[in-house]
Amino acid sequence: MAKQLHTFCRVCEPSCGLVAEVENNNIISLKPDRDPPVTKGFACHKGLAMLDIHNDPDRAAYPLKRNADGGFDEIPWNQSLNEIAEKLNAIKDKYTIDAIGSYTGNPLAFNSQAGPAIGAFLGNLGVRRNFSSGTQDCTNKFAGSEAVFGSSTIHPIPDIDFTDFLLIFGSNPRVSHMSFVSIADPMAALRAAKKRGASIRFVDPRENESVAGIGECIKVKPDTDVYVMASMLDYMAKEDLFDQEAIRNHGSKVEQLVEFVGQYPAERTAAVTGVEASEIKALAREFATADSASVYMSTGVNMGRQGTVGYWLLHMLSFVTGNLDKRGGNIYSLGFYPAAKAGRMRDPDVFFDTPFGEMRRIRGMLPGARLQDYIETEDNPIRALIVISGNPLLSMSDSSRMRKAFEKLELVVVIDIYQGATGEYADYMLPATDMFEREDINLCGLGLQAQPFVQHTAKMVNPKHARREERWILPRLSRAINGEILSEEINSNDNNAEFGRLNHMMSQSNLSIESIKNSPVSTVVLPPLSPGRFYSDWIQTDDKLVDCFPDLLKEAVDNCAKIFSGLSEEDPRQLKMISRRTNYMINSWFNNVESLKRGRHRTNPLYLHPDDARARNIEEGSLVKIHNKNGHLEVTVSLDDSLKPGVVAMTHGWGNTQSSQLNVANTYPGVNANDLLPSGDDAYEKISNQSFMTGIPVDVDAI
Repeated sequence: MAKQLHTFCRVCEPSCGLVAEVENNNIISLKPDRDPPVTKGFACHKGLAMLDIHNDPDRAAYPLKRNADGGFDEIPWNQSLNEIAEKLNAIKDKYTIDAIGSYTGNPLAFNSQAGPAIGAFLGNLGVRRNFSSGTQDCTNKFAGSEAVFGSSTIHPIPDIDFTDFLLIFGSNPRVSHMSFVSIADPMAALRAAKKRGASIRFVDPRENESVAGIGECIKVKPDTDVYVMASMLDYMAKEDLFDQEAIRNHGSKVEQLVEFVGQYPAERTAAVTGVEASEIKALAREFATADSASVYMSTGVNMGRQGTVGYWLLHMLSFVTGNLDKRGGNIYSLGFYPAAKAGRMRDPDVFFDTPFGEMRRIRGMLPGARLQDYIETEDNPIRALIVISGNPLLSMSDSSRMRKAFEKLELVVVIDIYQGATGEYADYMLPATDMFEREDINLCGLGLQAQPFVQHTAKMVNPKHARREERWILPRLSRAINGEILSEEINSNDNNAEFGRLNHMMSQSNLSIESIKNSPVSTVVLPPLSPGRFYSDWIQTDDKLVDCFPDLLKEAVDNCAKIFSGLSEEDPRQLKMISRRTNYMINSWFNNVESLKRGRHRTNPLYLHPDDARARNIEEGSLVKIHNKNGHLEVTVSLDDSLKPGVVAMTHGWGNTQSSQLNVANTYPGVNANDLLPSGDDAYEKISNQSFMTGIPVDVDAI
């Protein structure tokens, strides 16, 4: 008899409640769950499409080993782990530990047990050259908050339910559901704010799907948002619109901030940003004089050349107007654990010398844009790479160069639910479980939730075939590396779940995994957002003041002027490419989901403004060449007047021409927009390791 089991989605941060209908260890159906007290029946079709992924016959099922002919043979778990351990030890002994690197992907952010297992494994092995997908979309926020608030885990979120004015940079909540603010149905929250009388402004190169009926869009040139923010702050300073009490009591180096933004008056930045000076000034005045105002930015700014500068200035817009730690402004979300202290900066001297110049780690990670360099260098290269739930061959810049780099590796181990583009290069392919096949809690939203809550899910079904969780695989691999010869009994599916770390964290709120399990819908709702404790309890700077002009950003500030100079001299006809989010793809997760390959979503076209198309004699559906110094692609055109003229857009995560194990993805491969991204010295922001992925100069020619 079928059972109705409560669980939750782990595609993005809100953790929307789902009901799985399960019979005989099979999930028969998946639907939104109306019972959870926070998500209340909301779930998007991406989360529901995870059932298609769960049942996909193309999923990795057994450990595979590359054979002499270049194909793959199934082997037992004990053999695969013993052989991998032997090869890793041999590489470590022959070279050094720096010959081994790791790459971890985005799905791990939604897997509460994988993180500790990976950390313990890499720590046991001693691996220091670690890379992750985080440097593709969000590490600027860790660096920015670390510089301003003294902690990488402080991210005050917009208090949408009470704000009078909401300013959104580079985000499309209808499609992406927001990031670094966890809210199940952001469009419902925005509609409610609008109905209350709140003013909502979007700053974006495109009038995206979220704007209509909600607010107004100020179209900005890609990768110039920082200058809009600087001009707003300059105008506020000159018009005496700062909250003097807030900056006097809680700020340091305000004078240096004023001096910096004074270089970018609206009259000077208008030509670079494409936003009229009068519009910037009006926006600044509306924000500063609103009874309450909140501000938010996402990947449209993160992924530019100055994401950290943007996040710093975003914090400044909130702080200098007195809206930080204020009802209706931006508030730190506590959740079940005070994560602010966990991310405190321990050493301000973050940079170290490498063969590629000064570099730093962000939350333990090197810049992903340097992975090819670390493999290709003659000076102590990476020779073995362990890839866990990631697909760097599609998600990172210059896939052709990345493929050549992978061919130089002596060992590639991939742990994933699919053997995708990166898995094609694996020497060992190890099959992981999906979100329905593991016990979990919604850890990812900690410190970011609009309504804090914690939810537990049991696994819905036991994994089929030989699939195993990361927390099962990695401890056993560690044992093999340490000299244990693993026996056949390893093929059992015992997980021996360890929630010790999470239980310790939850004890801060007098909770435990067991108490959450025993709560209705296995969910505990925590106290709502509450202002008033930020400056006394959460800020982590030594002097307990907001650092308005961080020393850590000195080089980034100097670079800001250089970039502005370059933009000022740029040919006004230069096209710029942005990344376009869609409801039918998220990074490279949904490449093999046939139900999402419908109509025009069977590929990823180049979106082009009609004016730019006419100037190049290009029509709807035309085949064109899009190119720059980094690479070139042939792609069909879709005309889109929602774009600002001069802006083109593509969805990334496509390009499965060499993913032989993924039948749907091979049928609808699309093209890899990331082939047009830079790699090497100019490919990332030094202070944050964030890759440069939007505002990319390109040319488009008819074929």
